[in-house]
Amino acid sequence: MLETPPAILADRAACNADPPAHSHIAVPVALAPAVAVPVAVAPAVAVAVAPAVAVAVAPAVAVPVAAVCHVRPRPGLASLRAGGVAARCARYRPVSDVDLGSLDLAELAGVAAGCTLCPLSDGRLNVVFGTGDPNADLMFVGEGPGAEEDKQGLPFVGRSGKLLDELLAQEIGLQRSAVYIANVVKCRPPENRDPQPEEIAACRPYLQRQVELVAPRVLVTLGNFAMKVMLDTKEGITRVRGRRYAWADGVVLVPTYHPAALLRGGGERIAEARADFVRARLSLMETRPS
Repeated sequence: MLETPPAILADRAACNADPPAHSHIAVPVALAPAVAVPVAVAPAVAVAVAPAVAVAVAPAVAVPVAAVCHVRPRPGLASLRAGGVAARCARYRPVSDVDLGSLDLAELAGVAAGCTLCPLSDGRLNVVFGTGDPNADLMFVGEGPGAEEDKQGLPFVGRSGKLLDELLAQEIGLQRSAVYIANVVKCRPPENRDPQPEEIAACRPYLQRQVELVAPRVLVTLGNFAMKVMLDTKEGITRVRGRRYAWADGVVLVPTYHPAALLRGGGERIAEARADFVRARLSLMETRPS
């Protein structure tokens, strides 16, 4: 029997209480706490490391997500906002007077472009909002822009972006234009440091609304930081990756390494990332509408 972490039980107890009336939108700490569900990708995964690392994955026995995720359905992002539940569970201050829940992606990007809610806005060249198919079944969430992303205003460019594109094409069979890519924070942290809590608080509503609007069936977190934010956990990526997680509204979340870490980590880490991308592909297949 699956056990629910105590932190999630405490959150559920708080969220089940009658919410007080609020006149503003407040920001929930966790977009959707998740329950880990270990899943084997295939009977065997053979890894061959050569000048170009390749991973041969044996034909997998597809297990329907419904059969994997033995958890009680949890309220999605839209329902969390309804009735003031998000306000009841909020730990961060209100974002602004703008009702982000009424905006489409283009309007949301326009608001984000002028955002000055945290100190990161002082040093940015560009707001890196997001890119890709606004109706994508697969969405990636990274940590934040680097120097090259800040210059171009696009997520995951340069060597990291090329590796992401390669993994996406080789293991899932999709081009970048067929998925949606966003980050936890939209402005570059100085010296590529981890974002601070107030910076996450300022950007969280933008990411929440992006997920609501894109409505992916599978969400892949890239790196330790994005995984911790999206799963609301203190566990590290090496302990959490290798499994799929039941998220909100039937979304399957697959954590994997950040492409920049893969460039430093060598063939073994790249092989593990390839296996994670295969998990994402299997999840897309299993959750495809009939």
